[in-house]
Amino acid sequence: MKTRTFLALACTTGATLSPFADLHAQDTEAREIVITSSRIATPLRQIGTSVSVMDADTIADRGNAALIDMLRSLPSVSVGNSGGAGQISNLRIRGEEGYRTLTLLDGMKLSDPSVTQVQPQLEHLLSSGIERIEVLRGPQGLHYGADAGGVINISTRQHSTDLRAHADLMSGAFGTRQFTGNLSGGSALGDFFVSAGDFSTEGFNTRKTDTVLRDRDGYDNTSLDGRFGLQASEALRLELVLRNVEGDSAYDSCYHPDTFATIHDCAAAFEQQAARVSAVYTGAWGTQSLAWGSTQTQRENFALGRSSYASEGELARIEYIGSLTALQHVDLVFGADLEEEDNNGDARDQLGTYAEVLSKFSETLFLTAGVRHDDNEDFGRHTSVRVSAARLFDLRNGAMLKLRGSYGTGFRAPSPYEFAYNNGPFASAPAAGLQLAEETSKGHELAVEYHGAADLLLEAVYFDQRIEDAIYFDLSAYSGYLQDIGESESTGLELFARLPLGEQWQVEANYTHNRTRQPDGGQRLRRPEQLANLGVQWHSKDERLKLSAFQRQSRDAVDALFGAAVALDDYDVLDLSARYTLVPGIEVYARLENAADEDYEEVLGYNVGGRAGHVGLRLNF
Repeated sequence: MKTRTFLALACTTGATLSPFADLHAQDTEAREIVITSSRIATPLRQIGTSVSVMDADTIADRGNAALIDMLRSLPSVSVGNSGGAGQISNLRIRGEEGYRTLTLLDGMKLSDPSVTQVQPQLEHLLSSGIERIEVLRGPQGLHYGADAGGVINISTRQHSTDLRAHADLMSGAFGTRQFTGNLSGGSALGDFFVSAGDFSTEGFNTRKTDTVLRDRDGYDNTSLDGRFGLQASEALRLELVLRNVEGDSAYDSCYHPDTFATIHDCAAAFEQQAARVSAVYTGAWGTQSLAWGSTQTQRENFALGRSSYASEGELARIEYIGSLTALQHVDLVFGADLEEEDNNGDARDQLGTYAEVLSKFSETLFLTAGVRHDDNEDFGRHTSVRVSAARLFDLRNGAMLKLRGSYGTGFRAPSPYEFAYNNGPFASAPAAGLQLAEETSKGHELAVEYHGAADLLLEAVYFDQRIEDAIYFDLSAYSGYLQDIGESESTGLELFARLPLGEQWQVEANYTHNRTRQPDGGQRLRRPEQLANLGVQWHSKDERLKLSAFQRQSRDAVDALFGAAVALDDYDVLDLSARYTLVPGIEVYARLENAADEDYEEVLGYNVGGRAGHVGLRLNF
């Protein structure tokens, strides 16, 4: 199935519904929040899965230019960054690899098949223009693809009939500069949102092994986004979403094009174009939607300014979603998706169909059950399931206790690159010729929540996730891709608290204890056993001044050196930020990252940024 086949259907395609639950939204009336965990609007009280959210105000409070730095503060999210802005970064949710995490931007699937695994390149995502970040934790293969071990949904500014403009100018340490702006508006017939961002930094020396040049390894990013909607009728909405990003970075440790000696004058160019056209029809009985999307990626690496490696990939997808919400005791969601992954011309199709039933026969007990069937062109047919339950107990003074749990399964086929590498010229024993099998996964969670007065929230979640026959690269002999025969596990406890302290103070904290094990009993790499985040916020009575402090802790992580486990640094990183509204629509802000100048490694052998100050100006009209 080729991209041109998709194009023939583009004019009739439609939007999927927003796929997330807003569990931690800033809303004292938590029972009234409407969410879409199962791709239909569902009250928060009915949801049995784990979701975290950042809204626009929280994003502005933190002020980070890179989206991945925002995500670090969420429960069970760890990041391994290889040397600063724009460098390779891996985000793990509950200890699972980044390529098991699905990332969506306004419905566009940002997975990149041009790399070794099909995964999002989060280091190239800026935070500018983003209205909301939602993270769904745990195996969610039912609605989003059987390989989704977690889901990150990113939404740009919501459509509005008001003409609105926003500009942001920032400058700071390491020669960092950023200019971003967006414009939105519309009428009853249609709406638009356009955004542009330009970010550059001189950076710092990325690798400790670079003792010769010791140069700064910088990064430049230009991102363009657009969303255009047309209300064709009262029931039918058409939408076009576009994205283009270009990222150029310098890095250390590549091979000389003539002598193959290790050098540190290296560069990488990244380009990604994404598009999605959609139509959604809403009737009294429910909703039907159809959408087509394509994400194309081109990558090229350079040594001493000469091209050393190039790769390109495309992910094309058609999806249909239907819902029946007028039934008496249940809601029904059903759909199908056809997806093609292409790595340098090596393409593979996968067709998935699914259905889920959501109960609505009780005001205190809510159940869901769903099944998904996938037919992979190379790895055959697989069935995945998800079930969840939530039980509510009303307490005194309007408080609520909620018990919930969920169970899900999935599978991941070897990526086109993994599959081809073992049969290519660079593989050696024991990987050479090894025929990889698909990974299978399962996971469950049990949780208790307490919702109190004045937006108080306490939450505890136990989770247990298992990957059968996990695929990994041979770091001992560099022979190619091997398979762990047996279960790779990730179990743990998440604690979350939101504590309003009077009218001007608020404290948010989360702690994750995550025990990860390979089939041989060893700890899985770059997965801290303990993660903690503490955020303290204060605002003046007139809310013109806002001050925030964010403390991030990591403990007990390991990496590998020639196949042997090596302990990584424990670290504590403190970020401070301030916002002040000069007059309505004009705001100045400042941010001090790594205020204590902590020196540590997230990936063995790579430097991190020291203390760095930034100041900026925001304009809203």
